Amino acid sequence: MKLRIKSHEVDINIADRDTLWAAIRARLGNGDGFRLATLNLDHVVKIRDDAGFARAYAAQDFVVADGRPIVWLSRLAGRPVTLMPGSDLVVPLCQLAADEGWPIAMIGSTDEALQGAARMLCRTVPKLQIAHSFAPPMGFDVSGDAGRAALKSLAASPARLCFLALGAPKQEVLAMRGRELAPQVGFASIGAGLDFLSGHQIRAPRIMRALALEWLWRALSSPRRLIPRFVKCFAILPGLALDTLRHRGR
Repeated sequence: MKLRIKSHEVDINIADRDTLWAAIRARLGNGDGFRLATLNLDHVVKIRDDAGFARAYAAQDFVVADGRPIVWLSRLAGRPVTLMPGSDLVVPLCQLAADEGWPIAMIGSTDEALQGAARMLCRTVPKLQIAHSFAPPMGFDVSGDAGRAALKSLAASPARLCFLALGAPKQEVLAMRGRELAPQVGFASIGAGLDFLSGHQIRAPRIMRALALEWLWRALSSPRRLIPRFVKCFAILPGLALDTLRHRGR
């Protein structure tokens, strides 16, 4: 499904988990890396307003739907895709990595959160190998020398799959740079996924997620920061829906 965002176009090219697992196995099995992005409405807003973020998204190899509005738009387009939030992909991807013998890396969040996530993941996936972790300092510039150094350090490790928990647009920009600086690594941008695993952030209860109300839980948890963000997201949704209907089937 292709989503038109002003002058940009984002191709949600992975429809379900089985397709994603097969694509990852093919890439890493051949010694190649990849970049996986999880599209939601906040990303759509950023793509509209930030040409650099739009370029970073265009450089992603795999894009999945992270957010029910994206799933609803795919149904309007007649090309339905499955909901695959980044936070829900961490454990299954770790299981895949353990089964295939691929060591993983984690970049983002804080040292405490990374340590907590590592403990939880190793309990859940006993064969998992964690080869590298890095919690960037405040002001970490993914586009500058600090980002280059982080990727060089990652490339020197045995890690084949790297979780990026830096938030958008930093994680997608770093993944884009990884194409050149760590080409053998698969990058999965998963936002707050590691913080949820470590307990440093509390995810919405399962019932609220089932009712498509996770956004409300997040907004109430940090209203000053997140309510304006969600207002922007909801404001663009009618226009996206109309444009999707106009291009349905093309």
